[in-house]
Amino acid sequence: MDSATRPQPYMNPYLAGLGLGLVLLSSFVIMGRGLGASGAVSSVAAVAVESVAAEHARSNEFYSGYLEGGNGHPLKSWLVFEVLGVIVGGFVSGALARRTRRTVERGPRISVGARMTLALIGGALMGFGAKLAHGCTSGQALTGGALLNAGSWVVMLMFFAGAYALAWFMRRQWR
Repeated sequence: MDSATRPQPYMNPYLAGLGLGLVLLSSFVIMGRGLGASGAVSSVAAVAVESVAAEHARSNEFYSGYLEGGNGHPLKSWLVFEVLGVIVGGFVSGALARRTRRTVERGPRISVGARMTLALIGGALMGFGAKLAHGCTSGQALTGGALLNAGSWVVMLMFFAGAYALAWFMRRQWR
């Protein structure tokens, strides 16, 4: 593999952390809000439900909270644009570093189907947990942690504890 096709090395994690901190600070200064993702998913879900069952969406406390927000259409929310920017920025970054390819990361002892099933289950559990915690890992750990919210620190520590506890059971799939 020549240098033109070889993937570039990953960024220094300390510099990446510093950059993320500066992005968080910038979002507070420019937008008056921190970072997060689950609110964007909730906005999209509310619009999707409204398009299929408008009366149900408007009478449901959860959906109506997103549909009747004071900032206009839910898809014009700051978080929706933030998540779209993360997706586009991640793809552009991966392309520039020559790290884009179609693959499923998995260990040698697990099939692609099983890996995708576990990823779907894990994503659903994370989404459920994000709603219970009133924020996703980025919203709780980054934004809440930066604001020194005690609840956010507890949630962040529980995310790590849960991941470490489950990793012990999943480790054999990656050997």
